This record gives sequence, structure tokens and C-alpha cells, in this order.
Amino acid sequence: MTTINLHNTKTRKKSEFTPIDDTNVRLYLCGPTVYDRAHLGNARPVVVFDVLYRMLRQVYGAAHVTYVRNFTDVDDKINATALARKEAGAPGSLEDLVQQRTEETIGWYLADMGSLGALEPDHMPRATQFIPQMVAMIEDLIAKDHAYAAEGHVLFAVDSWKEHYGALSGRSVDDMIAGARVEVAPYKKNPMDFVLWKPSTEELPGWDSPWGRGRPGWHIECSAMAQDLLGPSFDIHGGGNDLMFPHHENEIAQSCCVNGDDSFARYWLHNEMLQVEGKKMSKSLGNFFTVHDLLEQGIPGEVIRFVFLSTHYRKPMDWTEKKAKEAETTLRKWRALTAGIEPAASAAAAVVDALADDINTAGAIAEMHKLAAAGDAAGLLASAHLLGLLTDDLGGWANQPAVDLSRFEAQLVAARQAAMDTNNFAEVDRLKTALVAAGVEVRMSKAGVELVPGAGFDPAKLEALQ
Repeated sequence: MTTINLHNTKTRKKSEFTPIDDTNVRLYLCGPTVYDRAHLGNARPVVVFDVLYRMLRQVYGAAHVTYVRNFTDVDDKINATALARKEAGAPGSLEDLVQQRTEETIGWYLADMGSLGALEPDHMPRATQFIPQMVAMIEDLIAKDHAYAAEGHVLFAVDSWKEHYGALSGRSVDDMIAGARVEVAPYKKNPMDFVLWKPSTEELPGWDSPWGRGRPGWHIECSAMAQDLLGPSFDIHGGGNDLMFPHHENEIAQSCCVNGDDSFARYWLHNEMLQVEGKKMSKSLGNFFTVHDLLEQGIPGEVIRFVFLSTHYRKPMDWTEKKAKEAETTLRKWRALTAGIEPAASAAAAVVDALADDINTAGAIAEMHKLAAAGDAAGLLASAHLLGLLTDDLGGWANQPAVDLSRFEAQLVAARQAAMDTNNFAEVDRLKTALVAAGVEVRMSKAGVELVPGAGFDPAKLEALQ
């Protein structure tokens, strides 16, 4: 059997992965809060864990792996989007609008992640389906003096777990209090105490509880869903490193206190963050976009997936247009090489070894380049399938010929320069109109002109520019 080594955030070292039960390997990934479309950074852990899921299924058998990824469908941000719709005149109660928003957003999310080739997990629980389990867990924490009720809230008492709290993120409670931005509330015994239950209005989603009508805090949701679906102790828990504190730290505290020991997840995996053209993705920088945005621009989901996997998950990933174009070129070559053939019985040993070494997808892709250079199409195809690449489901885009728009870019640049000299922009407008009508996105700046095939691109409509 293949030996898998994973970098465990909790122990800060890479070690051999040994499941609790090799007939039921269990992993949990923190899923999205469903108030809007998933941005590109949200997709990275999904793709990383999808590769891990595929590898575990190959090593232990598909029937012996259980993968859970949740939906947080009760949250202030969801309520805010519903309230904005209601104020804009949308019919229905506020609770109805919350439900509509979550259903809509979950549909978007599943479609977008599917476009990236991500397999659907075995379980995709919604927080609102597990309220009784959360209430029971909170009652247990209160009974064990790890939580307390105050003014309609229930809070976890960090001091009751002080010796262990911060072990995942490497912070002490005193350091966290000194440097943290936490909600200061008169009902908190300690500034670091976090909410397990909070009051809710009659208009907003809420549930009856021993502490009044309310709803759960964010952290208790994942603990309750993981415990119900995977048991009090399971193998792997993952997410972006931005969740390490406070979310994962708080999950560990409340779950271990319920369990009465230091159990819960045994291996913790965290992916690094995503950048765009070397900068942090943010709306203020104008480089913030969703997975759907890229798909609408005509960038295939398989290309996005390839770019993600070209960087090790524990390193910052830089999304660039250059990388996307290089990925498309590689994938076209590989699809041409493997067209019409059957994959080998198994992925190449070197590719499997790379993936088994802490999900080293970048190393696996390097080995796949060697297979392609050697003409081993069957080995390449089997190896690509292990990474979720070169699959039939993702291949539709590659049936379209590559488009070279450089001639039209030069034509538009020349027309713009002439217009600057004559102050007559008629030709520029004519070219732009024809390009947009053909489904081309026209990007003009001081640096130059860039043309990108978008959704509905039709090369035949460019004939007018011949």
C-alpha cells in the first residue's frame, strides 16, 4: 500500500498518515458561507482537498473514504443580503428571502466547483439541518463548566481550556488577548470567550432553545456537523490558513471539551492564500473576481484547476494571465497526445509518489511533463485522472480551436493611435463594436490593448474585421 505523508499543522511536521480505521478514512473541509458567489481564493481548498480525496480513494478504496464539506447557511452576511433584497421591494418575509438566497448561492457554488472538476463530497451538510445537535453540544459544554449563559447568549469559557487553547495556531491566550480584535461585551467573563449561541429576532432565522429564540455561533456549527457525520474523532480536518485562528482553534476547544479528552481531528491541513498578479486579491485593488467571472471570460475550469495544482498547497499561489495561457497550451498538447486512447491501469509511480508526499501536485505535474515528453500517453492519462485533469467532463473546451487575437489587438492599437492624432474615433468604435459582438472582451489601458475570448465567443463574427 502507498505510504502517504502529510504536513500536520498541529504537530508542525510532516509525518506518515495512519488512519484511525483504514476501512473508514474520514476527512472534513470547512465549506462556504453561502451569501454570494465563491471568489477564486474560496476555490483553492476545494481543489486541494479534491486531489487528496481522489488519492485516498485510490489507496484505501472509494467505499472506505468519507468526505464531508459543509455549507454555513445561517450567518449575518446572509441576513444582510436578504434584508437588502427586502428593502429593494422583493416579495416574501425576511426569512423567506434568506432561504431563497442560500438556495441560489448553494446552486452557484456547486456549479462553479463542478466546473473545476471537483467531485462532490459524500456529505454536504447545511448548518440549519443540525441545530438540535448544536443545542445538545452547547448544553453539554455548560454542564461540564466549559460554557455559560449570559443575556440570551451562550459563550465558551476559554479559561476552562486555557492550557490547551492556542496549540494549533501557536499562540498563548495572553498573547491573543493583547493582540486580538475581539468583540468587547459586558456579558463576557474573558475577552477571548466566543459565542456558541446568540439571540435572534422574530423576523430573522432563529430556533427555540433553553436560552431563548436564537441561532448558533459559527464555530459550533462545524463541530456539531463533524461529530454527527464523522464521530468524535476522525482523521483529517482542513481549510485555508486564514481559518486556523479563531475558527479551527475554537472548533478544537469546544469539541475536545465535549469529548473529555484531546481527540477530534488528528491531522490538520491548511492551504496558503491566493494572490493575483503578485498582489493580495481585494476589491480595492480591482483584482477581485469570482470563479464564475473567470468562467464567463472564457477561461476553462480545467485551466483554472491546472494553475491551482501547479503550486504546492502550502505555498502562496499567484494567479496570473500568463500562467493561465501556459496552462491552456499544456492541456491542449496533453489532450491531443491522449486523444482516443485508454488510460494505463494505474497512474505512474512517480506521480503517485509526488502526491503521497504531502499532496505535492506541482511535483506530480512535473512528472507528467516527463511522461508527455516520453510519449507515454496511457501513463499520462491515468496520472492526469488522479489529479482530476484530462477527464471527459472537463474536456469540452478543448474541442474549440485555440484563438489568436493578436492581429486584431494590433489593428485596434493602430486605430487608437491614429484616433489620438486626428481626434476621430470612428474606426476605434467600429472595431470595438465588432469585437464585442463576436464575444470578445476588450481591455484598453495606457499599457496597451488586450483581447480575451469571453462567454459566447464566435470566431465567425470576426469576419467583418478581415
